[in-house]
Formats: sequence, C-alpha cells, structure tokens
Amino acid sequence: MLEIKIHDGPGRAGIYGELTTPAVLPLESISLCEDEAMPYEVPRDLAKWSVEETLKKAGNCEEEFAVVHGSKYVDLRIECAKKLEEMGFNALLIANSDELLQRPRDLVKMVTSLREAVSPNTALCLPFADTSFLPLLAYMGLDLFSDSVCEFYGYLNIIMTPSASYNLEKYPLMELNTEELIEYNKKSLDLVIKEIYENIKNGTLRNLVEQRSCSSPAIMSTLRILDKEYISFLEKYTPIH
Repeated sequence: MLEIKIHDGPGRAGIYGELTTPAVLPLESISLCEDEAMPYEVPRDLAKWSVEETLKKAGNCEEEFAVVHGSKYVDLRIECAKKLEEMGFNALLIANSDELLQRPRDLVKMVTSLREAVSPNTALCLPFADTSFLPLLAYMGLDLFSDSVCEFYGYLNIIMTPSASYNLEKYPLMELNTEELIEYNKKSLDLVIKEIYENIKNGTLRNLVEQRSCSSPAIMSTLRILDKEYISFLEKYTPIH
C-alpha cells in the first residue's frame, strides 16, 4: 500500500514498500499477474471480455501488480481497477500505455478517471513513458514507471536526456554502443525521477511540468487539455491562497 507523504497539486510523493515514490522500476522486478491482453482500438464486447478474463486470472494470482484492462473504454477500466482493488491489489499497471501516450485527450481522461476512482493509497503504474513525459504524468497522480523504454530506445539508437529524446543518427550527441546507450537512458530516467521528487518536496512540480511541456507537441497538448477540461481535478489538490 502506498503511504502518501506530500502533495504538490495532484502529484504525490510517498512510500511504497521500500521505494520512495515517484519511482522507476526495473522491468524484471515487476511481478505481474497473468492477464488477457487486448489492443486499444477494439469493439466494446472484446474489451469487456478482456476485463472479465483478466479478473478471473487475477483471482488466483499472488503477484504484486495486476493489470487494468478495458481498452479505450474508461468505464470498463474503472470497473476493472475497482474489482482488482477489492481482490486486495494495491499496485495497478495501466495497459496500452504506448497507445495512450500518443493520444493526449484519451491519456488525460484515462489517468484522471482512474486516479479519482481508486483509493489514494493504490499505486498506479504507467510503463513505457520517456523522460520528457514523466513530470506531467507524475503531476497527474501516477506513482510508478518502468525502465522498459530504455532498452527499446537503446535498440532504436535513441538517447534520452532529461528534456528530450534524440535519434543518434540524426543528432550524433555521443558515441555509444547499444548496451552503453541503454545504461545511459536508465541514468537519465533515474535523474528525472529524482528531479520530480525534489520538485514535489519544494512545491515546484508545476514549474517543471511547464518547462518540459515545451519539448514535445504531445506533452504540450496533454497539459493544455488537463488545464482546460479538468480544472476540478486540479483544484481538488491545489490549495488556494
């Protein structure tokens, strides 16, 4: 169970087991229940079947993380998340993260809806986010991330800096082999997580989010949608002075 220590807007810092959150988890350390995977864009009947099968499998599972399915249907995602909580899971991984990160409006709706539907002490995990997106995702109330993107980008010859990602063929910033690049990307991810944590402690996470949003049209669009259409979500956690 996540113990929240401090809020900065919807963003939270806390303790989950031996981890200080927000945190990046090595992919191999995520003990995941068996689930019934389903693409993002599918008919509702298939998405509902995926939720039902995932819940059946989770019922016999002793792993730490369960997967929240439901494809693009927010109500199915909420149903899945709540039933997984009732089974005793307090760490939930959001499926189809790669699709969501490319769809700003869907991402904001999905994350804010899940954050408000589940217990504040339930940790939400979104794998596959790169460094530039992490501050905004943490600002929306996500707690855990994975380093899976580091290896993926490494094989694509993409280097992650705290503010942006670059293809080294087009931007030859450094000469690194694949393994060195993967390790470099992991260090960048760890640095950004520490940066987020310190900004939450100092009440400046919003400043960091605005700085990083300039690095990507997708991040900028996501922040604009959050600000314009989810004011009540932001105000719920933002003190008025």
